[in-house]
Parts: sequence; C-alpha cells; structure tokens
Amino acid sequence: MSPKYLVYLCGLPGLVLATNEAAAQTSSPPARSLYAVNQAAADRGSISVYKIEAGHGLIKTIETVSNVADVRGVAASAVTGKLYVAYQDGAGAGRIYCLNVYDDSIVWDKEISPGVDRLAISPDGKLLYVPTWEGGSADYINVLDADTGDVVREVHFSNRSHDTQYPLSGPIFQETKAGDGSGRYLYLIDPGSYAVSRVGPYSGILGPYAVDSTSDYVVNNVKDLWGMQVAKLKTGKIITATIPDHPAGEAGLLHGIGWTPDQTEVWQSGAWNEPHVYIWDMRDPMAPVLRERLALRSGRGSHWLTFDIKGDYAYLAPTKNSDDGTEVFDARTHRSIGVIAASEDMLEIDFADGRISRVGDQYGIGRR
Repeated sequence: MSPKYLVYLCGLPGLVLATNEAAAQTSSPPARSLYAVNQAAADRGSISVYKIEAGHGLIKTIETVSNVADVRGVAASAVTGKLYVAYQDGAGAGRIYCLNVYDDSIVWDKEISPGVDRLAISPDGKLLYVPTWEGGSADYINVLDADTGDVVREVHFSNRSHDTQYPLSGPIFQETKAGDGSGRYLYLIDPGSYAVSRVGPYSGILGPYAVDSTSDYVVNNVKDLWGMQVAKLKTGKIITATIPDHPAGEAGLLHGIGWTPDQTEVWQSGAWNEPHVYIWDMRDPMAPVLRERLALRSGRGSHWLTFDIKGDYAYLAPTKNSDDGTEVFDARTHRSIGVIAASEDMLEIDFADGRISRVGDQYGIGRR
C-alpha cells in the first residue's frame, strides 16, 4: 500500500485516521466498512478495508490471491458472509475468488470459462451471475453456484456480455458490447424462469448503467453520447439528456454512472481523459437537468463511480488499472474531501454485533 494513501485529506471536522494498530484493539468490526479491491500494480487484487465513519481510515489490507492482472468486479452477500472478486490472471484467463468476510480466508479460487466480467449475486447469496467478458465471443452468461464456483446454467442472448446488475427490486440486468446491433439493448433476465426480454434500441452501444430502487427507471452511458439516456422500463420509452457546453471532440464512452441512494441525483463520470463529474437533477427522471459539473483533483479522467449505502459519500475511481487514487466526495455538498488507494471495485459492508447486517453494491443503484 503506497504511504500517500495512509493519510486521508479532508476538511470535515471530526474525521480521523483509523490505523491498523487501532483496529487490532477493537473486538468487533466497525459498523460501516468499505471493502475496496486494489487496482494499483503493487497490490492488485488485495482488498483494503476502510472505516467509513472515521474519515475512511485504513483498517487493514487483506492479501488474497496472486497473479491478478485485471480486476473485473466485486459482489458480496450479507446472508452468507462471502465476497466475490472477478478478475483476469496474468495469462488472460477469467477467474473468481471467494473470500470469507468473517475470517479473511480464501474459500475458493477458480477459472471460469470462457471469461468473466462485472458480476452480480442473488439476494439469498446462492447464485452468481457472471458475464463471459466484453471482449469474448460467447453468446451467454454463466450462472454459478456461489458456494462452490461450479457453473450450473448458461443464459443465452448476446455476445460480449459485460456488466451484470441485480438491483433491489430485480430482475437481473445485463448489457453487452456486441457490435451486431444487439449491444444497443439492455437485457432483463427473469431469475426464476431465466426468460430474457430487452429494452431498446438505444442510440449506440451501452456502457455502464444503474437501475433505481423499484426498477422503474434506468440511466445509461451510451457510446458517442455527451450525456446519458434514461429508459422507463415499464413502457420502454427512452429519452436523451445532453451535456451542454461539453468538451470538444468525440465523446467515446463516458464510463461511470449512478443514482444517489435517495434518487434525487444521478452522477456521471467522464471518459478516461475527461476529468469531470456531471451531476443531474433527477426529480423528474424523464426530464433530467444538469445541475453541476465537478473537476477531479487528479486532472485526469475516471472509469467508475459508486456510493455508500446512506448516500453520504461518492467514490470516483481513476482510469482502469491506474495508480491514481480513488477520490471521495461528500455526496450532499459535492465537495471533494479526500483520496483512498486506487479501486473501482468496492462496496460497503455493515456489521452489527460482529455479524454482517447488510451489504452495498459496486453499482450506484437507487435505494429510495
């Protein structure tokens, strides 16, 4: 862990640094912990645990598995106490490791053929829904037994599957990078029957997306769009919200989007070379208004964003596999308050009396 990230730079009163020594003197885990899978080259694949309510001070770093070349996603279950990280190893093979959150042990670490990407987990913690990689040709996602890592089913619909999401109201959502036109749709998978439906077409291939708490609306990054598209899922209606006075040149793919937990705002990060965060007023989800644009202190772009469960903090991750830190914002005042080690694969885990009480999500899903 780079020493520069052991000091949390912030101007908020009462925020302090939690050290490993202080954590060792605590009999039970902190109530609200941020589990962040490190992406910097020196410690890629390990997990840094931060105490959210004490200035995001570093509590510990969990050593996990070796040979992690690219972290692809994280999911966790409050029911089972297990955390899962999808990654590619040095040879390019897709793998998942399972961590027991209670004792920091690796339960299993398996290669998943033909590949992996940003995964999701069922509410009961029994199944993992695993894309087969945005660069792959398989026309399905894998469903895994979360206890063993064994593949129990394939769900076929489109190739180059990328981000899988299981929001609070379900069902399973999936986007793909398919270039044959099917990448312009968002797919919905029934978790009981595995029947597949879709919403679209959008104006281009989809990027990251986020669903609200009742699965009524979804916000989407779309290739070649300076802005976002919003879909009303029950009707299939799609509207476009364009960023006014956007930077010159092609948009490429803005990469990072999420609802604040109260769903009053959507935050959207720029591209790898576009160092801004765009904040949309979502009081009318089908008529978003750009409220503010924030500049990242790195001066460089970002690749992902998410929030804590309560909506106190927003986490803006740097470019994929960059050593730049992940910037933390006060989500209510929109002020940048500090930096933690580089990670885009993170989620909150809460404890009560030493047991996991709830878990957050790597996606900025709505929670109202």
